[in-house]
Amino acid sequence: MRIEIVVGNIVRQSDVDALVNSANGNLRFGSGVAGAIHTAAGPELEQYCRRYSPIALGEAVVTPGFQLPNPYVIHARAASYINDDHPEKYLDLAIVQALRVAKDAGIRSMAMPAIGTGVFKFPPELAAEIILKALLSRSAEFPEITLVRVCVGDAQMQAVFQAALQLGLADSIQTKAKF
Repeated sequence: MRIEIVVGNIVRQSDVDALVNSANGNLRFGSGVAGAIHTAAGPELEQYCRRYSPIALGEAVVTPGFQLPNPYVIHARAASYINDDHPEKYLDLAIVQALRVAKDAGIRSMAMPAIGTGVFKFPPELAAEIILKALLSRSAEFPEITLVRVCVGDAQMQAVFQAALQLGLADSIQTKAKF
């Protein structure tokens, strides 16, 4: 699995199979990423999501992309860092579930935001560590997924995610060397 960290608008990642939505429990139009994805996909997305609503913390579901250039949207629900118990566990679970539903749907590439860092108030360094550790540690379980592109809003967030990626890669190499 190749992991890219880019500064970019998630709804303009037309070369991937799916966008990952940092979803609220009701899978409704929201602020931030959820609002951008729902706006770009059109009203059919929210209508379609009603059949899956509500989703639990850490859960993920796949829907069509409707008016997006991407065939699919993966809606993954993280926890609020401030308001929910065990938010780190649920962010990890949301990433793993996004990978599982992607595999089940035949999705090979996806773009995801810095899940949890917006309205869910995760500290960026912690979110980056959890997201990238989840991706790196489970990449062997999902060989069908060839690309995960993390789209962030600015160079500062990109640097945070790049540092976490480099640390995760170094840890992975050290772990493999021990066996």
